[in-house]
Amino acid sequence: MTSHPLQIIKQLCVSSVALGAWLLASSAVADSSELPKGHFLLPVEGNMVGQVYTVTATEEDTLLDIARAHNVGYEEIRMANPDTSLWVPGEGTEVTIPGQYILPDETRSGIVINVAELRLYYYPEVAEGETPRVETYPIGIGRDAYNTPLGITETTMRLENPAWYPPESIRREAAERGEPAPAVVPPGADNPLGEYAILLDIPGYLIHGTNQPDGIGMRASRGCIRMHPEDIESVFWRVPVGTQVNIIDSPIKVGWGEGGKRYIQAFTATDEQVFGMETLLNVVGLIEKHDGIGASSANYEQVSEILERANGQIVPIS
Repeated sequence: MTSHPLQIIKQLCVSSVALGAWLLASSAVADSSELPKGHFLLPVEGNMVGQVYTVTATEEDTLLDIARAHNVGYEEIRMANPDTSLWVPGEGTEVTIPGQYILPDETRSGIVINVAELRLYYYPEVAEGETPRVETYPIGIGRDAYNTPLGITETTMRLENPAWYPPESIRREAAERGEPAPAVVPPGADNPLGEYAILLDIPGYLIHGTNQPDGIGMRASRGCIRMHPEDIESVFWRVPVGTQVNIIDSPIKVGWGEGGKRYIQAFTATDEQVFGMETLLNVVGLIEKHDGIGASSANYEQVSEILERANGQIVPIS
């Protein structure tokens, strides 16, 4: 999604009121229990945060309602509850919340976006004496033929209540359907950028809100990174211009918890590749290198099964 240069220029001012509110909210905290949902102190040991837990659905709940309330996206909630109805889980149904995360094996700085996981990690700067933290949010990314670009970039500008200027490709497709697209969509309920947008140093790509939150946790955009409205609002004023953004595609993550316990998490690769023997050997090699106890330290058959399922669940390695 792109914004017109004039619109960009008009929206350079940052709200001092909102900035002051963030400064007040960013004071030191004692432990993770005092942090907002999806915010965690970085672990002293290992590379995992959060926990898996269950909640009970009410008669009015959809699975997507529950997912949004618990910082989870569409694919995450669906894969964690494969036998539960998406639209009518039913009163009293126990719903699994996959609220545990293996931190990406990347420098813990700025923003890290793992497109395979459909999740964003933000490592805010902390004051001297504060414990480093991480925030993580579900995202929507580019669909087939509009893959979100990978690589290291940075944030360049923040836009509040942005106007959206549909690119020529969208206007052309709409015209072919007999639904001519407007030259500009002003701020409001019909604006697909939502109320906040953070421009990246990749022409035409943004991290922004959405007017269709049910699509968070799906590959449904034209390459931009979408966030729930409340999530983009929560980070908007706190992500400085010039923040590094590292966009990766890591469908396999290996985790280590307290006491050296080992875990694997595998997602469907964005290019739909099948994990082969080379991938299996690489994963097992990583585990054994970490353990330092020789070639018998990993269960090849179990690792192979986890990679084959690729359902996003964090599985302990026996």
